[in-house]
Amino acid sequence: MSNKIILVKPLITEKADTLAESKSQYTFVVDKGANKIEIRKAVEQLYTVNVEGVNTMIIAGKRKSRNTKRGVLHGRKATYKKAIVTLAAGESIDFFGDI
Repeated sequence: MSNKIILVKPLITEKADTLAESKSQYTFVVDKGANKIEIRKAVEQLYTVNVEGVNTMIIAGKRKSRNTKRGVLHGRKATYKKAIVTLAAGESIDFFGDI
């Protein structure tokens, strides 16, 4: 395995928070070239937990536009890969620490 960053960032959304509380599943934005085995090893190493399963999906980029003084600007949001990681029973990840 090369020295690439596999876990880009955790996804903190209402749906991801509900999955974490109810099913012990955590959502991450990951490198597009990473496979499920690399994602499993990265999560286990970084958070010292046991991973039971990894589901991945590629989220397509979307066209966005916004209004400015000079008119409408058009652009795109980037495509990214998302991983939903299921942990063993009784384990959890605390992203926020003591906030």
